[in-house]
Amino acid sequence: MNILESVINRIDKALQITLVIMMTLLVIDVTWQVLTRFILPQPSSFTEEVARFLLIWISLLGGALAYRQHSHLGFDLFVNKLSASKALIVNRFCNILVAIFAISVLIIGGANLVSLTWILGQHSPVLNVPMAGIYLVLPLSGILFLLYSVYFFITATENSSSKESL
Repeated sequence: MNILESVINRIDKALQITLVIMMTLLVIDVTWQVLTRFILPQPSSFTEEVARFLLIWISLLGGALAYRQHSHLGFDLFVNKLSASKALIVNRFCNILVAIFAISVLIIGGANLVSLTWILGQHSPVLNVPMAGIYLVLPLSGILFLLYSVYFFITATENSSSKESL
């Protein structure tokens, strides 16, 4: 278990650093967009697309990190009224649902989307970057969601008394 926790903690740290860098780049990009639009005579053409792509990556990777830190939106009024053993069952069931969603929609669906856009050679209109690279965040975030849900499923017995893992 210590190895799994160590790996997950390293992933968390790398994910946090990545998100901070992306958020910083997003702020710089949007600031430059505003400056070039309202102060300079020639607006920048690439900033809107960069902001859109950064927002996609930040949203999906940030969602995985929010799930890991239990910062996601949850409705736990019903679960808090359950006994510890029933809360554990609900907790594990929810983790299984998250894993099924991560596998079916994010990993498989995302990998199919990446593959399709790669085969079709789709590129973004302004930056001319392959859209497969932009969509790669779908299976990547799916792997993170799956990893975290498996970890929560395994450690659910340890957390069942506090009910914080729901």
